[in-house]
Amino acid sequence: MPVYVYKGLETGEYYEFEQGYHDEPYTQHPETGEPIKRIIVPPAIIFKGSGWHIKDYASSNGKGKSEGSNSED
Repeated sequence: MPVYVYKGLETGEYYEFEQGYHDEPYTQHPETGEPIKRIIVPPAIIFKGSGWHIKDYASSNGKGKSEGSNSED
């Protein structure tokens, strides 16, 4: 189940709640009744490897060039 982040409008505190994808967003904290608003948080992305596309997906000749490219021109 996804975890959503909410911010309290009165206190400014952040809360995390597990909710179904199709559930309506909370407008009040379920325990305290404080007005809250859902916050959009960017996902954590981790890039692994020594480089990007050219280095990580090198051609079979081991030179790090994709097939069909000619950089000797």
